[in-house]
Amino acid sequence: MHIIPIASGKGGVGKSLLAANLSIALAQAEKKVILVDLDLGGSNLHLILGIRAVTQGLGSFLFQNVPLEKLLINTDIPNLRFLPGDSEIPGMANIKNQQKTKLLKSIRQLDSDYLVLDLGAGTSINTVDSFLLSNRGIVVTTPTLTATLNAYFFLKNVVFRLLDTSFKKGSWAREQFNRLMSNSTQVQKLYLPRFMEAVEDNDPESAKHFFDSIKKFQPRLVFNMLEKPEDAERAARVRRSCREYLGLDLDHLGVIYRDELQDIALNSRLPILLYKPQSVLSQAIYRIAEKILSQEGMDETPMEWELFEESFQIANQEAEEDFEAKFQYLQDLLDTGALSMGDLIETVKIQQLEINQLRKENLLLKSKVVKAIQAGVKL
Repeated sequence: MHIIPIASGKGGVGKSLLAANLSIALAQAEKKVILVDLDLGGSNLHLILGIRAVTQGLGSFLFQNVPLEKLLINTDIPNLRFLPGDSEIPGMANIKNQQKTKLLKSIRQLDSDYLVLDLGAGTSINTVDSFLLSNRGIVVTTPTLTATLNAYFFLKNVVFRLLDTSFKKGSWAREQFNRLMSNSTQVQKLYLPRFMEAVEDNDPESAKHFFDSIKKFQPRLVFNMLEKPEDAERAARVRRSCREYLGLDLDHLGVIYRDELQDIALNSRLPILLYKPQSVLSQAIYRIAEKILSQEGMDETPMEWELFEESFQIANQEAEEDFEAKFQYLQDLLDTGALSMGDLIETVKIQQLEINQLRKENLLLKSKVVKAIQAGVKL
């Protein structure tokens, strides 16, 4: 069974959209798929699938001992079953470690070819441990500065979790790691390769445990909500930060352009792959699914640097091609009358408002950076 955890550093980047539609694409490829809503604090994945009401979910498993198999819902899509969350139960977002262990162990025992996990946004320990159920989890982000920063911070938290599980109690590495974690300033400034050099010199056994784990850990990246081809280039910044500060490389699965059809599909309670399978957004998800299918059997095989590099080059090329296809698709809609000129003008207005809002956020962040630099100089 292939486990695909899908995470994001922040909400609103399209993580659940990808999880639901990717599951459909894999099911349409005649794979047995189970989609699990593991956003424990805000479970609403059933709405994207068009499921109106859910009577039982993961809360019934955790608090009433209902077997997971009895909670699985057969969807209208052949080969796709759904395991709903349970956000209405108080405390679901912060389940205890024993409950988390029980849940993750039971999820791994489900029978399917692909297990797609829609995780909660952010870096809680429950989300991080769920992401580490696989070495090839997917991180979804958008080109905005805050989203790319949070994607990096999420991966940094995952790497720190690998450090935590690699160092035995009483070892030199454990003592140094505990000292590091007690100082938030040092954690923020940590240059992991240098830290691991010291661990390797003083505690080679602990270093080996970590290097064995990080070598297998090969997360994948999806860049969502692009507006133009240049947006795809920002993925390289995330990769560069991960390589330089975490000693970690990323496999780029692909790009997805922003598409207002997704909102229409959601209001119609239909996944975009079923609502408009020929749309640029849908075709991008199908392309990502094809890449995942082509990587079957590679879960435990470390990728070479050249393959990582090639994945980013291909993603940039896809961004160019999809940009052209997006405009051709709009032209076709105009020609057939499916989209009026008024609809197009309204779409442009909405995008302009969003761009202005992003500019304001960018200016605010720049202001904060300048103030932080000035404060540092004064010190």
